[in-house]
Amino acid sequence: MRTDAELSQALATAVLGIDTLWGGDVMNPSGAGRFIADSWFSDEPLPAAYTHPAAAALRQGGGVSADAPDLAAVDAYLAAVDLPGAIEALAAGARGAAAQPGQALRGAYLAGLAETLRAMWDLSQERLGRGPAVPFARTVEASTGKPPEPSRPGEKLERVRELLDRAGHPARDPAALLAAADAWRAERKVPSRSIPMLGAAFIAELEAGTARHVVPFLPPRLRQVPLANVAFVSIADAWFSGSMNYLGRARTAAGQPLYESTYEVNARLEISVPEFAQLVSHEVVPGHVTTFALLQAGYVQGALGFESTLLTMNTRGAALSEGIANNALLMAHGVVDVSELADPDLRLGMLLSLLQDDAKNQAAWLTWAEGADGTAVARTLREQFLCSAERAEKLAIGWARHPLLGRMYLPAYRAGTERVAELRRRHPPEQVIPALFGARGMVDVVTVEAAITGELK
Repeated sequence: MRTDAELSQALATAVLGIDTLWGGDVMNPSGAGRFIADSWFSDEPLPAAYTHPAAAALRQGGGVSADAPDLAAVDAYLAAVDLPGAIEALAAGARGAAAQPGQALRGAYLAGLAETLRAMWDLSQERLGRGPAVPFARTVEASTGKPPEPSRPGEKLERVRELLDRAGHPARDPAALLAAADAWRAERKVPSRSIPMLGAAFIAELEAGTARHVVPFLPPRLRQVPLANVAFVSIADAWFSGSMNYLGRARTAAGQPLYESTYEVNARLEISVPEFAQLVSHEVVPGHVTTFALLQAGYVQGALGFESTLLTMNTRGAALSEGIANNALLMAHGVVDVSELADPDLRLGMLLSLLQDDAKNQAAWLTWAEGADGTAVARTLREQFLCSAERAEKLAIGWARHPLLGRMYLPAYRAGTERVAELRRRHPPEQVIPALFGARGMVDVVTVEAAITGELK
């Protein structure tokens, strides 16, 4: 049985090692520089997997994400950091934890993380021409716990058509539906220079809703945690629409965390006000900023292990996080279905945002299961999922064709969203909310129901 310190070291080496191999930098304050490791808010020293001189050289060149990876830099790094060994040590630690009383849920979470890291390692070897092609099914199951499948947006499209018709934009065929959605967006387009002001207004409204419909179901030790300590930053030419960058390293004079983050917004973002409301709920409250803050509080209070400080993308934990974020608007309003939102514009904005989740999954499916080219994928996302031209292009090319994002992260959005929605329909909030936000232990999209039902303890 490994000690907890040894398990934490293996975890840090495995996650930050894979992150560095793919060109990520967890200490970069910008989402443009982060990749797999999404946070490091503990005060623990960074491992050699991050601090070794070979790591800096590899990050500088973009790692294996680069168009032409620097093989010498890769080999120098792998000579210094035993990544397969660290991943196997993490898996062994997961098995050890699962065998201990009261640690089964933690062991299952760590085992799922090790499985996704193995897939990312094998994808890096494929990318370097040093290993076989990794099946698309394996990568999707590693990050979502489910096999890949195409999206089926028909029901959402029909609901969108009905709402557009009521809003004065009738559509009787697919081409007319896209034109109607574009016209509706144009009437409600967010002025880019007003994003910080509009964001602050939505945060205040969403915080109030979260205080009514989420916070009362959290344990008392978490109810005073700041849930939306965020600063807005505009960023040019980003491949994302918005990036929440959780920092969490600032401390009060008494040494308590301030739970701070930044929210980078693409300066070219084309979005309607109702869709922007959903985006703020997703990225800030009660979405990502809230989730990260509650997990940091759990770690500071000694209720969660070191793994809660090192959150990741392309994993089952990330799939759950995206699912929470994409259900955040509903949670803040105390409802479980889009149809229960009082404002028709908000219902429409939420549905268009959910269609974008379906579009992300479809972009991955078309690219990796069907071999479609980027132009064809972008056209499909526009015509069948009503994405804006800006989002369709970024998803079809910048995201879907990436060997890791396209095969592991894009499918995770829809998988997480549907899982959280389904759990919220079947279980009361007093059971679901503590499990989603880590109050019953670290969970992912596969293990979360065990935290709700108490099946794993």
